[in-house]
Amino acid sequence: MWKPRISFNRNELAGAFGDIGTDLPLIVGIIQSTKMDPVGPLVGFGVAQLLTGLVYGIPMPVQPLKAMAVIVLAQKLPANVLWGGGLAIAIVMLILSASGILDWLCRLIPRSAIRGVQFGLGLQLASLALKDYIPREGPLGWLLAFVGAGIVILLIGNRRLPAALVVVALGLVWTVFQGKVPFSSIIQGIEFRLPTLHTVSWEDLWTGFLLLSLPQLPLSMSNSLFATTAVANDLFPERRITVRKLGVTYSLMNFVQPLLGGIPTCHGCGGMAGHCFFGARTGGSVVIYGSIWLVVGLFFSKAFSDLVQVFPTSILGVILVFEAITLMRFIKDVAPNREELFIALSGGLLAALVPYGYVWAILIGIALHHLFRLLPRREW
Repeated sequence: MWKPRISFNRNELAGAFGDIGTDLPLIVGIIQSTKMDPVGPLVGFGVAQLLTGLVYGIPMPVQPLKAMAVIVLAQKLPANVLWGGGLAIAIVMLILSASGILDWLCRLIPRSAIRGVQFGLGLQLASLALKDYIPREGPLGWLLAFVGAGIVILLIGNRRLPAALVVVALGLVWTVFQGKVPFSSIIQGIEFRLPTLHTVSWEDLWTGFLLLSLPQLPLSMSNSLFATTAVANDLFPERRITVRKLGVTYSLMNFVQPLLGGIPTCHGCGGMAGHCFFGARTGGSVVIYGSIWLVVGLFFSKAFSDLVQVFPTSILGVILVFEAITLMRFIKDVAPNREELFIALSGGLLAALVPYGYVWAILIGIALHHLFRLLPRREW
Protein backbone atom coordinates (compact mmCIF):
# COMPACT_ATOMS: atom_id res chain seq x y z
CA MET A 1 0.00 0.00 0.00
CA TRP A 2 1.38 3.42 -1.00
CA LYS A 3 2.02 5.79 1.88
CA PRO A 4 2.66 9.53 1.44
CA ARG A 5 6.05 10.89 2.44
CA ILE A 6 4.68 14.26 3.56
CA SER A 7 1.20 14.94 4.92
CA PHE A 8 -0.25 17.92 6.76
CA ASN A 9 -3.22 17.17 9.02
CA ARG A 10 -4.22 17.36 12.66
CA ASN A 11 -2.31 14.19 13.54
CA GLU A 12 0.92 15.42 11.97
CA LEU A 13 0.41 18.70 13.83
CA ALA A 14 -0.09 16.82 17.10
CA GLY A 15 2.96 14.65 16.49
CA ALA A 16 5.04 17.77 15.87
CA PHE A 17 5.02 18.44 19.62
CA GLY A 18 6.21 14.94 20.52
CA ASP A 19 9.84 15.94 21.15
CA ILE A 20 9.54 19.46 22.49
CA GLY A 21 10.04 18.26 26.06
CA THR A 22 13.59 17.21 25.20
CA ASP A 23 14.54 20.02 22.82
CA LEU A 24 13.26 23.18 24.46
CA PRO A 25 15.13 23.00 27.81
CA LEU A 26 18.45 22.13 26.14
CA ILE A 27 18.19 24.91 23.56
CA VAL A 28 17.18 27.48 26.16
CA GLY A 29 19.93 26.34 28.53
CA ILE A 30 22.66 26.55 25.88
CA ILE A 31 21.54 29.98 24.64
CA GLN A 32 21.49 31.36 28.16
CA SER A 33 24.78 29.74 29.20
CA THR A 34 26.82 30.74 26.13
CA LYS A 35 25.12 34.14 25.67
CA MET A 36 24.80 33.39 21.97
CA ASP A 37 22.34 35.35 19.82
CA PRO A 38 19.12 33.21 19.75
CA VAL A 39 18.53 33.78 16.03
CA GLY A 40 21.33 31.38 14.98
CA PRO A 41 20.30 28.40 17.15
CA LEU A 42 16.59 28.84 16.39
CA VAL A 43 16.94 29.23 12.63
CA GLY A 44 19.59 26.49 12.41
CA PHE A 45 17.43 24.08 14.39
CA GLY A 46 14.37 24.87 12.28
CA VAL A 47 16.24 24.40 8.99
CA ALA A 48 17.65 21.05 10.17
CA GLN A 49 14.14 19.84 11.04
CA LEU A 50 12.69 20.95 7.72
CA LEU A 51 15.37 19.29 5.61
CA THR A 52 15.28 16.06 7.62
CA GLY A 53 11.52 15.77 7.27
CA LEU A 54 11.75 16.31 3.51
CA VAL A 55 14.70 13.95 3.00
CA TYR A 56 13.35 10.99 4.99
CA GLY A 57 9.59 11.39 4.63
CA ILE A 58 9.01 9.92 8.10
CA PRO A 59 8.84 11.45 11.61
CA MET A 60 12.65 11.79 11.88
CA PRO A 61 13.18 14.93 14.02
CA VAL A 62 16.60 16.19 15.04
CA GLN A 63 17.70 17.03 18.56
CA PRO A 64 20.52 19.00 20.20
CA LEU A 65 23.57 16.83 20.90
CA LYS A 66 22.88 15.90 24.52
CA ALA A 67 26.39 15.09 25.76
CA MET A 68 27.73 18.30 24.25
CA ALA A 69 24.89 20.29 25.78
CA VAL A 70 25.48 18.86 29.26
CA ILE A 71 29.25 19.54 29.10
CA VAL A 72 28.73 23.09 27.82
CA LEU A 73 26.24 23.80 30.62
CA ALA A 74 28.34 22.14 33.34
CA GLN A 75 31.68 23.69 32.33
CA LYS A 76 30.25 26.97 31.01
CA LEU A 77 32.14 26.66 27.72
CA PRO A 78 31.86 29.53 25.21
CA ALA A 79 29.89 29.34 21.98
CA ASN A 80 32.99 29.22 19.77
CA VAL A 81 34.11 25.95 21.40
CA LEU A 82 30.62 24.49 20.89
CA TRP A 83 30.78 25.40 17.19
CA GLY A 84 34.24 23.84 16.98
CA GLY A 85 32.89 20.64 18.56
CA GLY A 86 30.01 20.56 16.09
CA LEU A 87 32.31 20.91 13.10
CA ALA A 88 34.71 18.30 14.50
CA ILE A 89 32.01 15.69 14.97
CA ALA A 90 30.69 16.43 11.48
CA ILE A 91 34.11 15.60 10.02
CA VAL A 92 34.45 12.42 12.10
CA MET A 93 30.96 11.20 11.23
CA LEU A 94 31.50 11.82 7.53
CA ILE A 95 34.69 9.72 7.63
CA LEU A 96 32.93 6.89 9.49
CA SER A 97 30.02 6.94 7.04
CA ALA A 98 32.03 7.17 3.83
CA SER A 99 34.50 4.45 4.91
CA GLY A 100 31.77 1.92 5.72
CA ILE A 101 32.85 1.62 9.36
CA LEU A 102 29.33 2.52 10.52
CA ASP A 103 27.82 -0.33 8.48
CA TRP A 104 30.33 -2.79 9.96
CA LEU A 105 29.59 -1.64 13.53
CA CYS A 106 25.85 -1.85 12.93
CA ARG A 107 26.18 -5.50 11.85
CA LEU A 108 28.39 -6.22 14.87
CA ILE A 109 25.95 -4.97 17.53
CA PRO A 110 23.13 -7.39 18.46
CA ARG A 111 19.49 -6.33 18.57
CA SER A 112 19.31 -6.94 22.32
CA ALA A 113 22.07 -4.36 22.95
CA ILE A 114 20.22 -1.77 20.87
CA ARG A 115 17.00 -2.46 22.79
CA GLY A 116 19.01 -1.92 25.99
CA VAL A 117 20.14 1.50 24.79
CA GLN A 118 16.55 2.45 23.97
CA PHE A 119 15.32 1.18 27.33
CA GLY A 120 18.03 3.13 29.16
CA LEU A 121 17.25 6.32 27.29
CA GLY A 122 13.59 5.87 28.19
CA LEU A 123 14.51 5.51 31.87
CA GLN A 124 16.58 8.69 31.70
CA LEU A 125 13.82 10.70 30.03
CA ALA A 126 11.20 9.49 32.51
CA SER A 127 13.50 10.30 35.41
CA LEU A 128 14.13 13.79 34.06
CA ALA A 129 10.40 14.43 33.72
CA LEU A 130 9.46 13.09 37.16
CA LYS A 131 12.38 14.57 39.09
CA ASP A 132 12.75 17.93 37.39
CA TYR A 133 10.09 19.10 34.93
CA ILE A 134 6.89 18.22 36.80
CA PRO A 135 7.96 19.06 40.40
CA ARG A 136 9.41 22.42 39.32
CA GLU A 137 6.02 24.14 39.59
CA GLY A 138 5.01 22.58 42.91
CA PRO A 139 1.62 20.99 43.73
CA LEU A 140 -0.15 22.86 40.93
CA GLY A 141 2.40 21.47 38.48
CA TRP A 142 1.65 17.92 39.63
CA LEU A 143 -2.08 18.59 39.30
CA LEU A 144 -1.63 19.91 35.77
CA ALA A 145 0.58 16.91 34.93
CA PHE A 146 -2.01 14.40 36.19
CA VAL A 147 -4.74 16.09 34.15
CA GLY A 148 -2.48 16.13 31.07
CA ALA A 149 -1.53 12.46 31.51
CA GLY A 150 -5.20 11.53 31.90
CA ILE A 151 -6.04 13.33 28.66
CA VAL A 152 -3.26 11.46 26.83
CA ILE A 153 -4.45 8.09 28.16
CA LEU A 154 -8.07 8.79 27.22
CA LEU A 155 -7.16 9.96 23.72
CA ILE A 156 -4.49 7.39 22.80
CA GLY A 157 -5.00 6.43 19.17
CA ASN A 158 -7.73 9.03 18.61
CA ARG A 159 -7.14 10.36 15.08
CA ARG A 160 -9.94 12.95 15.24
CA LEU A 161 -8.83 14.57 18.48
CA PRO A 162 -5.06 13.98 18.87
CA ALA A 163 -3.87 13.98 22.46
CA ALA A 164 -0.87 16.28 21.99
CA LEU A 165 -3.00 19.12 20.62
CA VAL A 166 -5.31 18.95 23.63
CA VAL A 167 -2.41 18.78 26.10
CA VAL A 168 -0.56 21.70 24.52
CA ALA A 169 -3.82 23.69 24.43
CA LEU A 170 -4.26 22.88 28.13
CA GLY A 171 -0.81 24.31 28.81
CA LEU A 172 -1.57 27.48 26.87
CA VAL A 173 -4.93 27.99 28.62
CA TRP A 174 -3.24 27.44 31.99
CA THR A 175 -0.59 30.02 31.11
CA VAL A 176 -3.15 32.65 30.09
CA PHE A 177 -5.25 31.89 33.19
CA GLN A 178 -2.18 32.43 35.38
CA GLY A 179 -1.62 35.82 33.76
CA LYS A 180 2.00 35.08 32.92
CA VAL A 181 2.02 35.96 29.23
CA PRO A 182 4.11 39.15 28.67
CA PHE A 183 2.16 40.25 25.58
CA SER A 184 3.70 43.72 25.44
CA SER A 185 7.34 42.56 25.49
CA ILE A 186 6.61 39.82 22.94
CA ILE A 187 4.96 42.29 20.54
CA GLN A 188 7.76 44.83 21.00
CA GLY A 189 10.32 42.11 20.29
CA ILE A 190 8.92 41.20 16.85
CA GLU A 191 11.62 41.90 14.27
CA PHE A 192 12.81 40.06 11.15
CA ARG A 193 16.40 38.93 11.69
CA LEU A 194 18.79 36.57 9.90
CA PRO A 195 21.69 34.65 11.46
CA THR A 196 25.18 36.09 11.25
CA LEU A 197 27.65 33.80 9.49
CA HIS A 198 30.47 32.42 11.66
CA THR A 199 33.82 30.76 11.07
CA VAL A 200 35.59 28.19 13.24
CA SER A 201 39.27 28.61 14.07
CA TRP A 202 41.70 25.67 14.16
CA GLU A 203 42.07 26.17 17.92
CA ASP A 204 38.30 25.99 18.49
CA LEU A 205 38.08 22.93 16.22
CA TRP A 206 40.76 21.08 18.20
CA THR A 207 39.42 22.17 21.60
CA GLY A 208 35.87 21.26 20.61
CA PHE A 209 37.03 17.86 19.38
CA LEU A 210 38.77 17.03 22.66
CA LEU A 211 36.22 18.49 25.09
CA LEU A 212 32.94 17.86 23.26
CA SER A 213 33.16 15.54 20.25
CA LEU A 214 34.95 12.63 21.92
CA PRO A 215 32.44 12.38 24.82
CA GLN A 216 29.55 12.79 22.35
CA LEU A 217 30.59 10.10 19.86
CA PRO A 218 29.57 7.00 21.89
CA LEU A 219 26.11 8.42 22.60
CA SER A 220 25.66 9.50 18.98
CA MET A 221 26.66 6.15 17.55
CA SER A 222 24.51 4.12 19.95
CA ASN A 223 21.40 6.30 20.16
CA SER A 224 21.43 8.70 17.21
CA LEU A 225 22.53 6.15 14.62
CA PHE A 226 22.16 2.48 15.64
CA ALA A 227 19.05 2.79 17.82
CA THR A 228 17.41 5.29 15.48
CA THR A 229 18.01 3.00 12.50
CA ALA A 230 16.36 0.15 14.42
CA VAL A 231 13.33 2.26 15.39
CA ALA A 232 12.92 3.66 11.87
CA ASN A 233 12.95 0.22 10.29
CA ASP A 234 10.64 -1.16 13.00
CA LEU A 235 8.04 1.55 12.41
CA PHE A 236 8.59 2.19 8.69
CA PRO A 237 10.06 -0.97 7.14
CA GLU A 238 9.08 0.17 3.64
CA ARG A 239 11.53 3.12 3.85
CA ARG A 240 14.63 0.94 4.50
CA ILE A 241 16.63 3.53 6.42
CA THR A 242 20.37 2.70 6.58
CA VAL A 243 22.84 3.70 9.26
CA ARG A 244 25.13 5.12 6.56
CA LYS A 245 22.44 7.52 5.33
CA LEU A 246 21.77 8.65 8.89
CA GLY A 247 25.49 9.18 9.40
CA VAL A 248 25.74 11.33 6.27
CA THR A 249 22.78 13.57 7.16
CA TYR A 250 24.05 13.79 10.74
CA SER A 251 27.37 14.98 9.37
CA LEU A 252 25.95 17.45 6.85
CA MET A 253 23.73 19.29 9.31
CA ASN A 254 26.67 19.74 11.69
CA PHE A 255 28.73 21.28 8.90
CA VAL A 256 25.96 23.87 8.58
CA GLN A 257 25.12 24.57 12.26
CA PRO A 258 28.47 26.21 13.18
CA LEU A 259 28.26 28.36 10.04
CA LEU A 260 24.87 29.73 11.20
CA GLY A 261 25.98 30.10 14.80
CA GLY A 262 23.63 27.28 15.78
CA ILE A 263 23.63 24.31 18.13
CA PRO A 264 25.05 20.94 16.93
CA THR A 265 22.25 18.47 16.25
CA CYS A 266 21.66 14.76 15.74
CA HIS A 267 18.95 12.26 14.93
CA GLY A 268 17.29 10.56 17.89
CA CYS A 269 15.14 7.49 18.43
CA GLY A 270 13.41 9.23 21.33
CA GLY A 271 12.25 12.07 19.11
CA MET A 272 10.91 9.67 16.52
CA ALA A 273 9.10 7.70 19.21
CA GLY A 274 7.54 10.88 20.58
CA HIS A 275 6.33 12.10 17.18
CA CYS A 276 4.85 8.71 16.34
CA PHE A 277 3.19 8.26 19.74
CA PHE A 278 1.28 11.51 19.32
CA GLY A 279 0.04 10.67 15.84
CA ALA A 280 2.70 11.49 13.22
CA ARG A 281 3.16 9.06 10.32
CA THR A 282 5.05 11.12 7.72
CA GLY A 283 7.74 13.77 7.49
CA GLY A 284 4.99 16.37 7.73
CA SER A 285 5.23 16.52 11.51
CA VAL A 286 8.94 17.36 11.31
CA VAL A 287 8.32 20.00 8.63
CA ILE A 288 5.66 21.60 10.84
CA TYR A 289 7.92 21.43 13.88
CA GLY A 290 10.84 22.94 11.99
CA SER A 291 8.64 25.68 10.56
CA ILE A 292 7.60 26.73 14.08
CA TRP A 293 11.24 27.02 15.18
CA LEU A 294 12.13 28.85 11.97
CA VAL A 295 9.34 31.42 12.37
CA VAL A 296 10.24 32.01 16.01
CA GLY A 297 13.89 32.46 15.05
CA LEU A 298 13.27 34.81 12.13
CA PHE A 299 10.64 37.01 13.80
CA PHE A 300 10.66 36.47 17.58
CA SER A 301 14.31 35.80 18.49
CA LYS A 302 14.52 39.02 20.52
CA ALA A 303 11.50 37.95 22.60
CA PHE A 304 12.50 34.27 22.78
CA SER A 305 13.45 34.38 26.47
CA ASP A 306 10.03 35.81 27.37
CA LEU A 307 8.22 33.27 25.20
CA VAL A 308 9.82 30.18 26.75
CA GLN A 309 9.40 31.36 30.32
CA VAL A 310 5.61 31.16 30.23
CA PHE A 311 4.86 27.60 29.08
CA PRO A 312 4.36 25.17 32.02
CA THR A 313 7.21 22.69 32.44
CA SER A 314 4.79 20.11 33.84
CA ILE A 315 3.20 19.79 30.37
CA LEU A 316 6.66 19.29 28.88
CA GLY A 317 7.17 16.60 31.52
CA VAL A 318 4.00 14.76 30.49
CA ILE A 319 5.11 14.73 26.85
CA LEU A 320 8.53 13.47 27.94
CA VAL A 321 7.04 10.63 30.03
CA PHE A 322 5.05 9.22 27.12
CA GLU A 323 8.04 9.57 24.82
CA ALA A 324 9.98 7.52 27.39
CA ILE A 325 7.27 4.85 27.62
CA THR A 326 7.22 4.49 23.84
CA LEU A 327 10.97 3.92 23.80
CA MET A 328 10.92 1.38 26.63
CA ARG A 329 8.15 -0.62 24.95
CA PHE A 330 10.55 -1.70 22.19
CA ILE A 331 12.06 -4.15 24.67
CA LYS A 332 9.05 -6.41 24.09
CA ASP A 333 10.78 -7.62 20.89
CA VAL A 334 13.38 -9.50 22.94
CA ALA A 335 11.12 -10.48 25.85
CA PRO A 336 10.41 -14.06 24.59
CA ASN A 337 14.13 -14.86 24.70
CA ARG A 338 15.46 -14.75 28.26
CA GLU A 339 19.10 -14.31 27.22
CA GLU A 340 18.26 -11.35 24.99
CA LEU A 341 15.95 -9.90 27.64
CA PHE A 342 18.75 -10.15 30.22
CA ILE A 343 21.14 -8.33 27.87
CA ALA A 344 18.57 -5.61 27.12
CA LEU A 345 17.67 -5.02 30.77
CA SER A 346 21.31 -5.01 31.86
CA GLY A 347 22.22 -2.63 29.06
CA GLY A 348 19.30 -0.37 29.91
CA LEU A 349 20.39 -0.04 33.53
CA LEU A 350 23.98 0.62 32.47
CA ALA A 351 22.89 3.24 29.94
CA ALA A 352 20.69 5.01 32.48
CA LEU A 353 22.83 4.85 35.61
CA VAL A 354 26.54 4.55 34.77
CA PRO A 355 28.87 7.26 33.40
CA TYR A 356 29.39 6.60 29.68
CA GLY A 357 26.65 4.04 30.15
CA TYR A 358 25.71 3.91 26.46
CA VAL A 359 29.21 2.75 25.61
CA TRP A 360 29.16 0.11 28.34
CA ALA A 361 25.69 -1.04 27.28
CA ILE A 362 26.93 -1.67 23.75
CA LEU A 363 30.24 -3.30 24.71
CA ILE A 364 28.82 -5.56 27.41
CA GLY A 365 25.82 -6.36 25.22
CA ILE A 366 28.14 -7.62 22.46
CA ALA A 367 30.19 -9.65 24.96
CA LEU A 368 27.14 -11.26 26.61
CA HIS A 369 25.58 -12.00 23.23
CA HIS A 370 28.61 -14.03 22.14
CA LEU A 371 29.01 -15.61 25.59
CA PHE A 372 25.42 -16.91 25.57
CA ARG A 373 25.95 -18.32 22.10
CA LEU A 374 28.94 -20.31 23.37
CA LEU A 375 27.33 -21.60 26.57
CA PRO A 376 25.16 -24.72 26.47
CA ARG A 377 21.50 -23.83 26.87
CA ARG A 378 21.16 -25.67 30.19
CA GLU A 379 23.83 -23.52 31.82
CA TRP A 380 21.69 -20.38 31.61
